[in-house]
Amino acid sequence: MDVAATPPAIRCAGVERSYPAFRQRAARIASGLRALGVEPGERIAIVLRNEPAHLEIATGAALLGASAVPVNWHFRHDELSHVLGDSDSKVVFAHTDLLPAVAAALPGRARLIEVPVPDGIAAACGFPCPPVTGDHPLLDTWLAGHPPLTEAAARRPSTVIYSSGTTGRPKGVLRDPVGEEQLAESVAKFLEYFAVRPGGRTLIPAPLYHASPSQHAVLALAGGLDITLMPRFDAEEFLRLVERHRVEQAQLVPTMFVRLLRLPKEVRERYDLSSLTSVVHAAAPCPPHVKHAMIDWLGPVLREYYGGSETGAVTWCDSQEWLAHPGTVGRAVETSAVAVLGPDGAPLPTGRTGEVYLKPSDTWPQFTYLGDPAKRAAMEAERLPGYVTIGDIGHLDADGYLYLSDRRSDLVISGGVNIYPAEIEGCLLGLDGVRDVAVFGIPDEEFGESLAAHVQPEPGAALTAEDVRAQVADRLASYKVPKVVVFEESLPRDESGKLFKRRLREPYWAGRDRAI
Repeated sequence: MDVAATPPAIRCAGVERSYPAFRQRAARIASGLRALGVEPGERIAIVLRNEPAHLEIATGAALLGASAVPVNWHFRHDELSHVLGDSDSKVVFAHTDLLPAVAAALPGRARLIEVPVPDGIAAACGFPCPPVTGDHPLLDTWLAGHPPLTEAAARRPSTVIYSSGTTGRPKGVLRDPVGEEQLAESVAKFLEYFAVRPGGRTLIPAPLYHASPSQHAVLALAGGLDITLMPRFDAEEFLRLVERHRVEQAQLVPTMFVRLLRLPKEVRERYDLSSLTSVVHAAAPCPPHVKHAMIDWLGPVLREYYGGSETGAVTWCDSQEWLAHPGTVGRAVETSAVAVLGPDGAPLPTGRTGEVYLKPSDTWPQFTYLGDPAKRAAMEAERLPGYVTIGDIGHLDADGYLYLSDRRSDLVISGGVNIYPAEIEGCLLGLDGVRDVAVFGIPDEEFGESLAAHVQPEPGAALTAEDVRAQVADRLASYKVPKVVVFEESLPRDESGKLFKRRLREPYWAGRDRAI
């Protein structure tokens, strides 16, 4: 079969929808939500793994003028209760195996719709396919009972993305609705910068409850792309899907790069990746040696952007730009802008490290935090209207390229000296035998804070704390050498690679007046 000649579709682990079928199901969902009393401007929640139904429900909500809230299905009871209650979701869609946890966290008046787990998705995620409970309306039966909605909302609301809670309580980012003209302009920019043709073939391996893959999916749907979702990331399965579906473009995170590079050479060479002409990454710093290795393997197809759920992509660079400016996350594009400010709020000279402030493009919708507009005000630059910070530290070079040092919340101050853990993490990841690492500040009676490194060794690696400290001391200044080195079987990351450093740090600060 000539894959490239087949009509675009949306698929995941054996479930596939044509665009006509997808649109009809989304329109029926919109009608069903209206019958349940959901009004434009209200919210519904989606507690599903990646699959076509996830996108159908989000699209159906948007047709009605309501916002979808994709919820991290790894969340525990308190986290689920917070997000479902804070978002005031009127209807919640959940996979069968997640129903007990979701039902226990459900706000009192919310309605629950059961979504059976497709066999392929259960298999990919490593659990037996659970039988439906029948305790709640089943998605397909429910939507079949409603005619398709014929009049879509004039302005499309955004999804409400909750932060992953790596630094505190998840908070919902609410963006202004967009009209058809603004959406069409965003799709055109998406196709241009992500280097994919109209009707092209894209692969989304990261969970849709994160901002980047969620926005990617929205724009890919609006652009009529052929979309392959992964229920969970598996490095060799990613290569197999690229070959099978002749994928042209994919969006990944650096953790996925690392897992791909760890595949044996004979496995990587087994698959035909010649169709893959654009690999976009964001969401986390990429160690330079990892990015070099990916470019050596795939060629100059990597593209990187930087921004947040609040701002969208503000900087951009392709492989050639990155090779000329190693370590950069790009420079501002279109009508976006970047400034690096000092503690007094004044712009810093080129090369000086400070807090990074971003001005979104003119086409990016304005945002606030659901139920807490004061959080938006606290992010704004007093002297630069329209600029906000998402908490990163960095500097600009003479050509306007931005380099990130760390998160402001991760900054360690030891004896009055600022230390950026990302630098030490990059050093440690370059050591033989180190698979993953987290560096953070811990209490120190003399210096206020010192460094701890939690290290996940490669299988079979014979590392000792003394070895690790000695190798860091050979490469970095003495004050950057971790005082404490702890070995872990694994570090607390979610499926997209985000590290929950707070879980490692909290025990050190328990019972103290402050917790960095």
